[in-house]
Parts: sequence; C-alpha cells; structure tokens
Amino acid sequence: MGAGGDGRPVAGYKKNTTLEKFKNLGSVKDDLTVLRHMWFGSKKGDDHAARLESFYGPQATAYDAFRSRFLWGRKPMLAACAARLAERSNLIWVDLGGGTGENVDMMQQYMDLSKFKAIYVVDLCHSLCEVAKRKAKAKGWKNVHCIEADACQFAPPEGTATLVTFSYSLTMIPPFHSVVDQAVSYLSQDGLLGVADFFVSGKYDLPMRQMGWARRFFWRSVFDIDNIDIGPERRAYLEQKLERVWEHNSQGSIPYVPWLRAPYYVWIGRHPSVGHALHDEKVERPPLFPPTFLYTQSWEDPEPDMEVMEINPNDTVLTLTSGGCNALNLLVQGAGHVVSVDCNPAQSALLELKKVAIQNLEFEDVWQMFGEGVHPRIDELFEKKLAPFLTQTSHDFWSKRLWYFQHGLYYQGGMGKLCWVLQCLAVFLGLGKTVKRIANAPTLEEQRRLWDSNMLIHFVKHGPKLLVYVFVKFVSLVLFNKAVLWFGGGVPGKQYALIKADGIPIENYIARTMDGVAENSHVRKHNYFYYNCLTGKFLRDNCPTYLREQAFAQLKSGAVERLTVATNFFMEELKARTYTKVILMDHVDWLDVPVAQDLAECLAKQVAPGGIVIWRSASLSPPYAEQIKKAGFDVRCISRADQGYMDKVNMYSSFYVARRKGKKD
Repeated sequence: MGAGGDGRPVAGYKKNTTLEKFKNLGSVKDDLTVLRHMWFGSKKGDDHAARLESFYGPQATAYDAFRSRFLWGRKPMLAACAARLAERSNLIWVDLGGGTGENVDMMQQYMDLSKFKAIYVVDLCHSLCEVAKRKAKAKGWKNVHCIEADACQFAPPEGTATLVTFSYSLTMIPPFHSVVDQAVSYLSQDGLLGVADFFVSGKYDLPMRQMGWARRFFWRSVFDIDNIDIGPERRAYLEQKLERVWEHNSQGSIPYVPWLRAPYYVWIGRHPSVGHALHDEKVERPPLFPPTFLYTQSWEDPEPDMEVMEINPNDTVLTLTSGGCNALNLLVQGAGHVVSVDCNPAQSALLELKKVAIQNLEFEDVWQMFGEGVHPRIDELFEKKLAPFLTQTSHDFWSKRLWYFQHGLYYQGGMGKLCWVLQCLAVFLGLGKTVKRIANAPTLEEQRRLWDSNMLIHFVKHGPKLLVYVFVKFVSLVLFNKAVLWFGGGVPGKQYALIKADGIPIENYIARTMDGVAENSHVRKHNYFYYNCLTGKFLRDNCPTYLREQAFAQLKSGAVERLTVATNFFMEELKARTYTKVILMDHVDWLDVPVAQDLAECLAKQVAPGGIVIWRSASLSPPYAEQIKKAGFDVRCISRADQGYMDKVNMYSSFYVARRKGKKD
C-alpha cells in the first residue's frame, strides 16, 4: 500500500499522510478542549439549564469524538433495546438528555431508523441541541426532532413512546424522581426504558453490582466535582417503578487517564408483569477450576439414556451441564422442563450462549458457531444478537473470548486443549495422516483395519513386552497423570482412585476406551464425540441433536424456553424443586462417602415416586449404588465395561439406573 508497481511512492501518498497528521492533531486539540472544560471549566448559572450551558457550550462541537472513547455503555444499551424491538415498526423513541443526537446515529448500526415514526432528542443545553439539529439536517433524518426542553416536563405529542432512553444523562438530572415518573407516565405498556450511565453500588447491593467501599468513595467523589451523582439511588428508583428485563455492569477506560477504569451499567426495564423474576448473581468459580470450561461438548452418549429415561412432557429433569448438548437433547425428546446445573460458571456460559444463539440466530449461523466451531462474523453477531440477552456472568465470559470462534471453539477449554495437544503429538510422531484417515474412514471395517495396522497400535499390541511396558508407562506419566486428567479430561482425584480400586492401571483404562471405540463404533458416520476430538468440528450428519436442522427448528419454536441454566452446586439445585428424572452423570464419583450419603437421602426426598435416576461411574461397582438403594430406590446396572463395549463414548466402567419406590401421583 502506498507504492506503485515499480516500487515508487504513489502520487499524493505523502500529501494524504500529512493530512492524516493534521487530522490527528485536530483530534488531540478537540480532546484537550473537552478535558479542559471537564476538569477546570466553570458551572455557573442561576438554574440547571444555565449551568449545563456553561459546562457543555464551549465543548459542544468536540463532544462526540471524545465521548465515543469514554461512554462505553451507549452501544450495549442501544443494541439491547434494538434487539428487543427489531420485529416491530411505527415506533416512537424519546432520547432524554440526548445531547448532540449521537445515539440516533449509533442506532443505525442496530436497526433501520425508518422503523421509527418519530424520534425525539430532548436536551436542556442549547449548544448541544444546535449540534443535534445540524446533524439531523446533514444526515437527512426526516423523523428526528431535536427538542430543547426540560426532560422532567417533556412528553411526546403522540402521548406514548415505545422506547425511552437515558444515555449518561440520568445522573445529571437532579430531580431524578420527577424525570423517571414523567418517562414512565408515557412509556407504552409494551415499551422499553433503557439507561446507560456511570454508577457506584450501594453498601448492600446485588452481588453483580457490588464494589468495595474505596471504589464507591473514590468514584462518587470524582464525579461529584462535576455535579454528577452516580449513587445507587437512581437505579433503585427505576426498579421501584419498572421491572428489570436485562442489565450489565462493567467498567471502561478513560481517554488520557491510564489504569483507571470508570464503572458503568446498562439497564433495560419495562412495566411490571405478573410473576416476573430476574436473578443474575455474581457467581464465583470454585477453587482449582481453570478460568474456562472443561468440556466443549457433553461427554456422555444420550442414546442409552433415552432408552431407560422414559422422557415425556410431564417431566421436570435435573442434569449436570457439561457441554450442554444433552440438556438440549432432553428438550428435543419432549421433556417439560430441564434444569441444567454446573458449579463452573464457564460451563453455564457455554450452554447459555447456545440457548441464546438458538433463540436469536438462524440455523446456518448456529451451525457455523457450534458445528464448525468458527464464525467469521462472530463479533457482529455477539454485539447485535447475542450479548443483549446474556446474563452478566456469561456476557463477561464471552466478551473476552470471542476469539474462540476464530481459532476453533473445540480446541478451547481443558478438553479442547488436550485434543489439540494429542493432534499435534500425532503429527510429530508421523501419524497425522493416519488420524485423518481413521476419522474419515468410509466404513467400520476400514476404520478397524486402519486402527489395527497403525504402527503405534501394532507396536503396543504385538511389540516386545519390555519395550511396550516402558513406552506405555512413559506415555502414562506424561499424558495420563493426575494434572492432565483433571484439567484436560475432568477426572478428579477421587474418580482416579475408583479406577485404581478396580485394579486397572490408568493406561489400560484409556486403552480399553480407545480400542473399544475404534473396533465397535464407526467414527465418521455414527460417533460425533470422537470425530470432533479428531477434527475439531462436527459434520451435518454426525453431530449432537440440537445441531440437526429439524431439532433446531423444534427448539427455536419454543422448546428451548423450557431450559433453565443454573450455576450452583448440584445438591442445592436438587433441593430447589421436585423432579421426575435426574441425570447424575459421573458426579457422585467426585464425592466423599458422607456427601454421597447426603445426596442419596436428598434424592429420596426430591425425586417423585416412580421417578428415574441414572448415572455413570469410573468404577465397575461404585460404592454409593448401595447407598442409593437403601434410600428407597430399585437399582440395577445396565452395562459394565468388563462385559464389552458400552456406548459411543465408552469412557466409563458402568451405567446404572434407579427408580424411586412408590406409586406415581
């Protein structure tokens, strides 16, 4: 760029560079003007309008550029509102404290302005209103009306508004009770009120808003110098008048001020509805958990589950989340309500993203995200269609990890990294092409041939015993030690001990798993678990149920609404309601004997008579099976690994089902 085909500078290139320098200097000059009036400007006047004019008047023309790098909550607020109004038209929007009309310009990124019958930009500062009027004229906004008025007294001529917004203005309106009351008075019954602003929490506030006393004191004092009150009272009053639909709390950088990040929030509300409840708490990651998920997909075959679960529309099912695929499968199978719980908030964030994607994206976008594991437009989709519906915990998680969908989702997390390392190791050992051939073998017979004829497998099965022993022990030490098994495969110490108690060396356990799959399950056609591990993606005809187009349509048409994603400890969620079906996965393997006893007693109380509980174990005869039996269940073992190949995952030693004694209601 900037040179001709012969290497000489293109004519005008130097001139353009000089112009860019002048533009940058002009930008810095404008920023300094704003900063001078923010830090040293006077705020004189007999009333609020005069004080606003004395403060904003001198910086009005430089206002937008500086604020775009300071007011980080504006875009998320507009995106959240637009996402909820996207299917509607003939809307009325009132932007209170709208200043220069920049919000209107930003809204064009999220929805067509022609959907608004009228847009009212209301502000008490004369200089800012003049900038807004010039902007509206220059951009040809025929439906935009710039009104110089007191927001506490303004009402749209139509009498109602579909959307009312306060963009960093509510903290600057002293009589905030009056302006909120006025806005609510003309907000339509199906309308939204959006707020983006700076804040400090109350001393006793929601966990997702909470901050320490030093931050509360510092930021409130700093903003108070400019007569901006960022205390919690305004949001508390909003929640007294309206119900909260969505909110997000975060912090953003300040131009020319290193290290400090100002706290801000986005809040969307509406008129109260019957039975409304919104809980989005700050959830702490348990000790020793990595800062991401362990599993990118559910690591249990749902087909054997469905053969014994008797899923029906009257079911309330509790399951561990894992990758979330099996929770979605339960809904496709017709479960009335599915509660998916995990104590790792990252696993909840993964399932919540899948749920929100199903609700708000088309099938091809969902396929690219979770079928291919990559999406070229993930940033745009996240900002406009996903982020506006995520809880704060999930929003915070994914906003920092969208690159997962650029580098490959299924190479992330503990299990994903382990798969990536094993693929790299295979390439290093000269087995890269063999792995690809096994993954894409056209028949099971060809897959078996490739597996058995592979030099590494052949060596392990038929090589000199001493060399094989040394090699296997070395691989076990490097790849199957406790740290790798925990962070890469989610196998904790207690589960590792169960395997050893059966007298099976861990390397034999892994070999049994892999050999059983290779010999009995056609990976390319029927085993999406291992196809994903070998290739980092799924295939349209070999994928979890929710990624099949017909199942996706079923979920999108309403079934996914019956999913509750909970970040909690399993026992606490079990106590929350009565269930007809419970899927323990291998959870009880992780527990001490006294805790397993408590769980068995809790199952007896919370599972309805006739209800079904299933679990898998790394043990051939898990000791807690007897505890569950004594608690009032008929327990039977469905399959064991020492009896042969179990299922497509084939990584557990036993599969159990238990039915709660007693008659159904």
